[in-house]
Amino acid sequence: MKKVLLFLLICSMTGFCIPVQASRLKANAASISITPPLSMKYTLGGYGERNNQPAIAIHDSIYAKALVLKNGNKKYVVVTLDLLGLPSNVKIELVQKLSKNGWTAENMMLLPSHSHGSLEMAALNSKNSLNIPQLGIYQKELLDFLLGKLETLILAADRNYQPVKIGTKTKSLEGLNRNRRKDPDIDRELIVTRIDRTNGKPLAVLVNWTAHPTFLGGKDMLLSAEWPGYLQKQLQRSIGKGVTAMYYNGAEGDQSTILNEAATDDYRKIEIYGRKMADLAFGLYQEIHPVKSDGFAFTYETIQLPAHQAHPNFMKTGGEEYGLTENSVKVVMNILCPEKVGVGAILLGDLVIAGVPGEMTAILGKKIKSALRTGEVKQVAIGGLANEWISYILDKNQYLYGEGYESSMSFYGQELGAVLSEGIIRNGLPLTHTHQ
Repeated sequence: MKKVLLFLLICSMTGFCIPVQASRLKANAASISITPPLSMKYTLGGYGERNNQPAIAIHDSIYAKALVLKNGNKKYVVVTLDLLGLPSNVKIELVQKLSKNGWTAENMMLLPSHSHGSLEMAALNSKNSLNIPQLGIYQKELLDFLLGKLETLILAADRNYQPVKIGTKTKSLEGLNRNRRKDPDIDRELIVTRIDRTNGKPLAVLVNWTAHPTFLGGKDMLLSAEWPGYLQKQLQRSIGKGVTAMYYNGAEGDQSTILNEAATDDYRKIEIYGRKMADLAFGLYQEIHPVKSDGFAFTYETIQLPAHQAHPNFMKTGGEEYGLTENSVKVVMNILCPEKVGVGAILLGDLVIAGVPGEMTAILGKKIKSALRTGEVKQVAIGGLANEWISYILDKNQYLYGEGYESSMSFYGQELGAVLSEGIIRNGLPLTHTHQ
């Protein structure tokens, strides 16, 4: 009441009034296990040599987590998932389930971690009628299970909003990731975003670190969230107070982990690396002093992709691994690779998360970061594998002259990297001039 009277007094003395608003940004978070029962006989993704054989046990549970942000009548949900990736139908079908609750393609971003110990994404693709074991066989029961869990998760987070404070900080880390193509570009930026309730109690923490979760190989047949799972669990223990820790990958197309410690097996490796990353993220988290902010906005646009095109080296790498021929790869591309893709970005405080719908190499990811780190935006993170996996996404020179798996698994020719990176920058730029 005293504040109101003071405001009216100032108005009468000065002759004009500019309302001073408290932070209107509110948020809520939720978490749900998306671990399917072994009775579904689902396969694990990332390696053709698994040949659609089912997982034999659960090493550690996999989760989906949602952060819902709301300001007035605007809302947005960021969902992180302990999954290899998503085909395009998952978001489409999820939006259909939730459209009556105000959810659209524009105000939702799904961010898989790219765990190679998690579900095969081709098993979730309702367009996958190929029946190729190395590629993965569609399983409707598994898709329905995942969609049901995600619907429950988002509805749980889309209520009981509380005012929040936000802060983001970054740190360059040496000796923990590398460029597996031996190109010079490495994204060493650890980005931690702290979201607290205005009473100081932690709500959520977002961690962005760019590296493949591939300690587990094709012969490892236990379901696992890989090292990002250990990162999130350890960070939640370190912070405590019911915080929801959420991990999302970056432009990890050519970025791999480095682990110098000895380990007895692959599962021990993911534990050691995940906990190390959690400790580093927690140290950065403690340095963050979140503040009230109305910095919240989002953008979205649809980009026309170049025509489908198999790389000249495809048959030597991906073709052999996934049991494809020159003719069958054309069929695969027409069925599984979209002609258009949606790209979105969100402003959260002074951080922009730019979604990338596939596995982009670091040279392009760093270009996007640099272009969007302007105006009022101090930090930029790449949300890798956002919403759907379309392909590896390379710079033109990498596509034409580089050797290896990444270029052969790029299905839209030499201009894909330029088309997507330019479109993502164009889509994200309006956020860099949003008044906070």
